[in-house]
Amino acid sequence: MIQRLYDWTLNLAQHRHALWALGIVAFLESSVFPIPPDILMIPMILATPRRAWLIAAIALVASVLGGILGYMIGALAFDTLGQPILASLGKADAMAEFSTRFNDMGFWAVLGAGITPFPFKVITIMSGWTGMPLGVFVATSILARGLRFFIVAGLLWQFGAPIRDFIERRLALMFTLVVVLLFGGFILVKYL
Repeated sequence: MIQRLYDWTLNLAQHRHALWALGIVAFLESSVFPIPPDILMIPMILATPRRAWLIAAIALVASVLGGILGYMIGALAFDTLGQPILASLGKADAMAEFSTRFNDMGFWAVLGAGITPFPFKVITIMSGWTGMPLGVFVATSILARGLRFFIVAGLLWQFGAPIRDFIERRLALMFTLVVVLLFGGFILVKYL
């Protein structure tokens, strides 16, 4: 089923309403959809490199708006369903402690999920669920998704089709390494 959904998403890149499709996919990917918008962005930018920045901007705006929807899902579902269930199981205190720990590292969680292959929707929902400040969530989402989409757009704009294989196979690893190095650097600065 995932392969069919992937193929369907890839075919959208050739449609005359591909920009709208990209916006919808980027919006939904941040809250419920399993296929990342990069699948549409890559063939769209290769087909029309002059529109690379517009394509990245649409993905960014739609993704952040979808992230806000994910945040609201987390905030509303936890208040109405999650908390009473946890209280009845005697786990409300454990979840409060988890919520505090998540929010202590929330910037890094959102940044990491926003630029790596980790499903962004998980972090958007958890951010709302744990009560992360909405402003911090939105600002970090803009930074993370902007980095991800504009780096992909810039690489495709500059190098074209030859860079496609690198992006599809190795860019997620490179983004993950950058986050690990940034996080490690801040840890070193804090404790040295």
